[in-house]
Amino acid sequence: MKFGVVNIEGEKVSEIEVEDGLFTEPLHEELIYQVVVSQLANMRAGTASTKTRAEVRGGGRKPWRQKGTGRARHGSIRSPIWVGGGITFGPRPRNYKKRIPKKMKRKALRSIVSSRVSDGAITVVDEFVMDEYKTRKVVEILSKLNLYGKKVLILVDGYSDYIFKSVNNIPGVKILPAERLNVYDVITSEHLLFSRDGLKRAVEVFGE
Repeated sequence: MKFGVVNIEGEKVSEIEVEDGLFTEPLHEELIYQVVVSQLANMRAGTASTKTRAEVRGGGRKPWRQKGTGRARHGSIRSPIWVGGGITFGPRPRNYKKRIPKKMKRKALRSIVSSRVSDGAITVVDEFVMDEYKTRKVVEILSKLNLYGKKVLILVDGYSDYIFKSVNNIPGVKILPAERLNVYDVITSEHLLFSRDGLKRAVEVFGE
């Protein structure tokens, strides 16, 4: 698979050839759906909790006698129908984790990345480096690549504090080390922007 490589001015400067494994998988919509559901479920903390009538403090004494008052009978002020009472069928801590086999995740990732290739939604830039915190500079680069205003996933080799903190201020733009490429982030982006080294790293990690 060959990709044209552009500089940060948007001018084509060379080509790069990589193994086909990551970019030639047919589209498997059902598999992609399963993996996305799994990723979203695994993001959930599962810590939401409410107290039942057995756990709410107080309510040990019957609020008034059973008969003769003209009011409805009640056995506890912590009944769910009382303000401050327990919650009926409220959320309880639970584990939402869904396990997906590694081969399925890899196949789904290759499938969605391959669809981006067929859509022409992948750009490779020769290098994406910064030596200062400058969000404006990243905006200028994206503008010259005709990507500013789009949902862009930037993939680079390794981690740079300057780049990551500058990119994180731009709405709709996300940056990841190439080895953390995943189905959910690809499917929620409109365009993939690889650095040359980021592309090589992605192929090395996720290619067949």
